[in-house]
Amino acid sequence: MAGHSKWANIQHRKGRQDAARSKLFSKLSKEITVAAKMGDPDPEKNPRLRLAVKEAKSNSVPKDVIERAIKKSMGGDADSYEEIRYEGYGPGGVAVIVEAMTDNRNRTASNVRSTFGKNGGNLGETGSVGFMFDRKGEIIYAADVGDADTVMMAAIEAGAEDCESDEGGHVIYCADTDLNDVSTALEAALGESESTKLIWKPSTTTELDLEGAQKLMKLIEALEDDDDVQNVTSNFEASDEVMEQLAG
Repeated sequence: MAGHSKWANIQHRKGRQDAARSKLFSKLSKEITVAAKMGDPDPEKNPRLRLAVKEAKSNSVPKDVIERAIKKSMGGDADSYEEIRYEGYGPGGVAVIVEAMTDNRNRTASNVRSTFGKNGGNLGETGSVGFMFDRKGEIIYAADVGDADTVMMAAIEAGAEDCESDEGGHVIYCADTDLNDVSTALEAALGESESTKLIWKPSTTTELDLEGAQKLMKLIEALEDDDDVQNVTSNFEASDEVMEQLAG
């Protein structure tokens, strides 16, 4: 799983460097609005909202933007958002999960299908690749919060299931239902995380060479460019050499 975790870190950093701030803020704000609409508008009483606000803050979303997104949930605007998961295959037979939040199911399905088709993939039925992933909580810390042993001990004490550390940082995994509690405990031990969110963690992976990985990146970036798409996950694996070339 080393290649995949490094890819996650590359994507995480790349997103901070390259993505248009307005598009990123829009996706994070939408999650806050929907989370607040589905539960209590107080983050302390709504675990999903608390995590959405935490992720927004870690991506430097201004406080007033977060507050507006919560207030928006009290109106009628959030009622029309529907959460949809699409599953398909990318270049090289890599499994891809696309999570979307939309007010027009037909538009989003058409766009996602078209994007897969134009980038060497094909959209499948619901459940076609989901069995290759487990729903987990993921918490990312920078490398300088501590060495691998220190972070591993903190993760174990917080109730996490696993911790992967390398020169790029620390990625901690926990049960999806435990993310709020584990992240709170880790925050007390290690400080603010770089990212805290629910993910689809691959249970089986597909090896790609550089050309295949570049084609997959093109598909992922095209999907992420869609305003309705919130998250894209794949199960690709690659050698350290390929990962370094991608990072460069």
